[in-house]
Formats: sequence, C-alpha cells, structure tokens
Amino acid sequence: MASLQTLSRSFPGWIFFCCCCCLPLLLTSCLPLKGASAAHHACRLRMISFQPYIRNRTYTLAKMVHASDKDTDNRLIGQQLFVNIRENNRCYVMKRVVELVVKDVLLTEVKNQYPYVDEVAQFLASLTSELSTCRFSGKREHIEKNLEQMKNKMEQLGANGKTKAVGELDLLFDYMENACTDAPKKGGNKKKN
Repeated sequence: MASLQTLSRSFPGWIFFCCCCCLPLLLTSCLPLKGASAAHHACRLRMISFQPYIRNRTYTLAKMVHASDKDTDNRLIGQQLFVNIRENNRCYVMKRVVELVVKDVLLTEVKNQYPYVDEVAQFLASLTSELSTCRFSGKREHIEKNLEQMKNKMEQLGANGKTKAVGELDLLFDYMENACTDAPKKGGNKKKN
C-alpha cells in the first residue's frame, strides 16, 4: 500500500517529465534530416497522381499528334535530358521540362488545335505544383545546359517543335513517373518512330 501511495504522489511528476522531456525528443526524431534525404523526399510524387484516366488522356493526345509529326530524326524528350545528371537530380530536371512544355507549348495556340490539351496541361501543372519544393543538389550547369539544348531544338524545329513536344507527351509522362515516384521503372522509355 505504501508503494501505491508513493506512485500516486509522483505520478504528476512523471507526466510533467514525459510531456516536457520525452515528447519533444520523440517528435523531433521523426523529422527528416537536412540535406540530401530532405531533398529526396521533396522530389517525390504520390503514385495517386498518375491515375489511369489522365494517363489515357495523355497517351491518346500524344498518339493523335505523333501521327502528324513527320520528323523522325529528332527527339525532345529522351535520355539526352539526363546526360551528366546524377540520379537524385532527375526529378528536378523533369519538373523543369514539364514547366517548359506547359508554358511554351500547351498554353499556346496548341490548346485550341487538339482535344484534351487543357486537361493534360492542368494535370502537368499540378505535378509541378506538388514538386514546388523539389530542388537540385550539386552543380546546376549540366541541368541548365540540357534544358537549353531541348529549348533550342524545339525552336529550330519551328511550328513542328510544338507538334513534336505534344506528340511526346507520353514520353514526358513516363519519364516524370520514373524520375519522381517510387514506382517500378519502366523498361527503356522507348517510342517507335
């Protein structure tokens, strides 16, 4: 009985100790560390973003436009975007590519030429919004060089550059999913010309 009275008198002290000392330690141990691991998590999309409905719309649009693209020698979306880019920066690169395609292609006169463009543009914009905290790590020069080469190639192709970008939306979708989710990687990201 004496030990029960001692425990009951010290019980408020234990509550105070746990609330003031243990709880903050438990809460802070769950936070991500600063640096690479925090950047890694910021560059991740939820798989729910890639629902079959929007995948179907994107692939249908790309297939429809790809049929009118007569240029089989050039590719805008491909492995060349990742030349000299570390794996942990690939999602950041794809975020930037998507931003460029939405702004410079899908939100131009193209939106009035093909069905589903508005839906696909909104979807892609939502992905870049979800990745708003995604940052690169290391040197930025290779990322900027690869993006500049893509932009230059699109400009050199003129009107067909935008057509090619829309025709490669399926590739863009796959590369984005592979770089920014923990989904099993699709083999090769190949596209027939």
